[in-house]
Amino acid sequence: MLLGRAVSTAAPPVLATFNPAMTIPDSPAAPFAPPGMNSLQLYRHPYLDGTNGALVESTPRPPQTVPERCIDSFYYYFYPGHPAVLPKEQLLKVANERNIDHLLAAMRWVGSLYIEAGPARATFFEEVTRLVYAPDVVKDGYLVQAMVILLIGLDGSCQQEKAREILSDVERIAIEIGLYTREFATINGGGIPRLEESWRRTWWDLFVVDGMVAGVHRQTNFLLFDIVADVGLPCEEHEYKSGRIPRPMFLDDFDDQLFSGEDREFSSFAYRVASIRNLGRMMRLPNSGLTNEEDVNRIESLLSNWRMHLPASKRDSLNKDCELDEMMFQAHMINHACSVILHQPLSKLDSSPSRNVIACAPHRPVQSGDNFNLHTKHIITAACEISKMVTYNVPITGHTHFFTCVLTLSSIVHLNKWALEYLIHDEDDLRQQIRLNIGALNKLSSVWKAASNASGQVRGVAQEIYRAKKAQQSNPSFWVGFTQEEIISSMAADEGIMSEINTMLTSSAP
Repeated sequence: MLLGRAVSTAAPPVLATFNPAMTIPDSPAAPFAPPGMNSLQLYRHPYLDGTNGALVESTPRPPQTVPERCIDSFYYYFYPGHPAVLPKEQLLKVANERNIDHLLAAMRWVGSLYIEAGPARATFFEEVTRLVYAPDVVKDGYLVQAMVILLIGLDGSCQQEKAREILSDVERIAIEIGLYTREFATINGGGIPRLEESWRRTWWDLFVVDGMVAGVHRQTNFLLFDIVADVGLPCEEHEYKSGRIPRPMFLDDFDDQLFSGEDREFSSFAYRVASIRNLGRMMRLPNSGLTNEEDVNRIESLLSNWRMHLPASKRDSLNKDCELDEMMFQAHMINHACSVILHQPLSKLDSSPSRNVIACAPHRPVQSGDNFNLHTKHIITAACEISKMVTYNVPITGHTHFFTCVLTLSSIVHLNKWALEYLIHDEDDLRQQIRLNIGALNKLSSVWKAASNASGQVRGVAQEIYRAKKAQQSNPSFWVGFTQEEIISSMAADEGIMSEINTMLTSSAP
């Protein structure tokens, strides 16, 4: 059974220094060989083949089928953010030995969201939903993998209720088959280290997805956080790709690293797990800890400790080859999102201006105050850090779709700050960050309907705030204490940003 061929892409990405005026990196051309290039293929993605970015010659080959292109699209775009299934070559072998049609159907459907797939997209969706709920389907790790891929795709496609139903079902199956136990990988790995690693990753990716869904939508309670799991932590991505899988370390090792005196290096995936565990601890506070200063401070200590004790190699989202490390990208993303969620209720930053931004979660009323406090500083800092994450010079659609809701969370803070009645000293930077976020959401909307909804809502609120500020500025008393140059600069910046935002979204409309 053919899963698809390797793809051609641009050179490895590098990190761009943060510049508030930067535009969003464009997605490259579709990662498939253009006509006339069948004899030269540039492989970038480590999970597609073993050439590791080298330019290699190949003999002419027939055009790819739509299912093959969708599998390649899955590995190129979706897989770096949720790398649980086997790399392509190994999965091809499994597909020849046993029935994993439900998993392949899930991969094809999600892969089809990133490319032009025509009516095949609906066919793949019908196929995967039928196969994962077939009466005779085997409840095993492959079924868990298929359902996780399916629910992520549904969540990003604004079918959140259906996604939550599948999440509940896959959690029950994972617990029923013992996926959370140390023994599962050994018993079901057939003595193949890479397959054992795949099962460990399957549990932990489900764990992270459960936490992300709970955190960004506030409709579920992160059920798996309360499961006592002793699954080994995943290894680094390059180790998984090469098949040189080290002996796994465990959560106890991670938690004891500061006091054990042992010099251990944990994977980026492990730091991603640790980051989502802090979100789980926050969600287990009494009444979500939203009004208790002592509880909020305790969770902030966890978030700060996570950041402070990162090794030098994990302090940003780049690996040793200066390529994006998506696992650390998500780990940092989760940490910043937790900071906003934790501190926002006590921040005294009036949230009513952004009350219509509800694409990801219901509006959270926050009572305004006369002065900023420490909690205000925390959420503003975290929102700015999230905006900086947009400037990594990589295709924005290559990130997990949950980045959509984290960007929306950041935008809510920026909009509420921009809506303040007085002129703030960093207003130009703030407007640029709003522009960055809207631009990123706009590009994500080429794949995810949830991003399209969020982008429209954020833009709508930005326009409302702009009109309100224009009305305020028509009163001469508003500008008392400002020079003529400052007045002209501020008004021109407002008009320029709104013009660019409108042009950006209008030009991308179908």
